[in-house]
Amino acid sequence: MKVHHLNCGTMRPFGGKLVTGEGSYFRAAELVCHVLLLETDDGLVLVDSGLGVGDVRRPGDTLARWWRAMSRPVLDESETAVRQVEALGFAASDVRDVVLTHLDLDHGGGLRDFPQARVHLSAEELAAATRPDRSGNDRVRYPDGQWRHGPKWVPHETTGETWFGFSGVREVRPDVLLVPLFGHTHGHTGVAVRDGDRWLLHAGDSYFFHGEMATPPHCPPALTFMQKRMQVASGLRLANQDRLRELVRDHGASVDVFNAHDATLLRRHQAVPA
Repeated sequence: MKVHHLNCGTMRPFGGKLVTGEGSYFRAAELVCHVLLLETDDGLVLVDSGLGVGDVRRPGDTLARWWRAMSRPVLDESETAVRQVEALGFAASDVRDVVLTHLDLDHGGGLRDFPQARVHLSAEELAAATRPDRSGNDRVRYPDGQWRHGPKWVPHETTGETWFGFSGVREVRPDVLLVPLFGHTHGHTGVAVRDGDRWLLHAGDSYFFHGEMATPPHCPPALTFMQKRMQVASGLRLANQDRLRELVRDHGASVDVFNAHDATLLRRHQAVPA
């Protein structure tokens, strides 16, 4: 398997050091949408999908005004997953599976660009996102315009195996697993990918800043606020962060943990030859 680390959506919120923990308070910060593209023997697999072509061309249709004002997405079509897949010499139809950490608008936006792909996620997340009476944060974070085309949903139930102490792990394929990390959303998961003799764990939005995996953990105030603003279950979210720190501490040589939006972590992985 060959693994590509892609940025499928740059965001430049105001706040500088309040967001990144370094530099000036008065410059724009940088956040990313860290997506994995896996070249396998039987097609391509995406882990998350970032923002899609439709979001870039018509942001008002799917990206809430307040989210755009806060996140200040760059909206560059060349950053979308489908354009990066094409730049590598593949076609959109070569993407057979998309595996989602969750369905927030900056994670599921690319689904429309891969209509033939199977879309794997937790059953809890699919139920929450498609609930007709959703309100508040759920109405913003789950814009059904991003999946009005009728994706080939593959919901995975809560029963499963154990992986490095995490229970309820579900197998998408032998080298790709869904690891429950509920709290940010109702059915948020990490996605574990076997890369040679190690595992990669895309932890999605279970944490936002690389310093949260340190001991003691630390996070810039703007990201701390945003995590609390978007969480659905504080206790679960914080407990899962504790478990991720234990994973890094005890199994860091075997599992490489990273999140969805930290530009520092994305650049670190992109600097390593694929």
